[in-house]
Amino acid sequence: MNSLRKGMIDGLPIGLGYLAVSFSFGIMGTNAGLAIWQTVLISMTNLTSAGQFAGLNIMAAAGSYVEMIVSQLVINSRYSLMSVSLSQSVDKSFSTKIRILFGQFVTDEIYAVASSRGEEIGRRYFFGLCSLPYIGWSLGTLLGAVSGDILPASISTALNVALYGMFIAIVIPPMKKALSVTVVVIISVALSIFLYFQPFFEISSGISVIICAIVSSVVGAIFFPIKDEASDENGEAPGYNNETSALKDEASDDNGGAPAKDTSVSKLNDKEVHHG
Repeated sequence: MNSLRKGMIDGLPIGLGYLAVSFSFGIMGTNAGLAIWQTVLISMTNLTSAGQFAGLNIMAAAGSYVEMIVSQLVINSRYSLMSVSLSQSVDKSFSTKIRILFGQFVTDEIYAVASSRGEEIGRRYFFGLCSLPYIGWSLGTLLGAVSGDILPASISTALNVALYGMFIAIVIPPMKKALSVTVVVIISVALSIFLYFQPFFEISSGISVIICAIVSSVVGAIFFPIKDEASDENGEAPGYNNETSALKDEASDDNGGAPAKDTSVSKLNDKEVHHG
């Protein structure tokens, strides 16, 4: 299957989920006093649900630029970890400029799908994977902004649940295949619940995600390390060249296995002796 088409097929469920979630953002944007084009522009240049909703609240409350910068930095800092992780899985077609461009489209769901492939990520596949989610997010915002407050609040809130259901559907299949993934997910969920309900200090959702990701990943790396598959069954070191061994075998003669002599040098010596 064409890699671009495969990426678009994998991104279709994400795009449908984003269409529902961004619909409610479009409604909230116009209700907060933003013009339709302003609301849509936010979605087209950000592509982050938590960051956009938090930023919208700051704008509605006439907050300062400092508040906006700090909130977006904290909430969206988890994407830096996802981008670093994905950078280890992309192929050579990803130049520095392409990495910077595609880094704009890294979201929780896109990262989950891309990282679960188990093979190198090509530029065409990643473009296909990002295209429909981006269209769904932008189009949903436009539809919501145009609709205004037509839909009741209960329906708008219910649309947000679609995103969590979609994310669960992405995580469950890998959990069924590997115990290590199941353990890491359980640790992440338990730690996330603890950080949310603990009464000692306040912590943002972005920092919470980072803490859960780092702790669960460290535990997974310690108890479920990935074995090096470069060595073969006989314990030979990686990079051992069997062709070199074959060439050595062919270099020996039929009588005693001694390396073949340089016949050109031998003939030259015979001529010198004959003429001498």
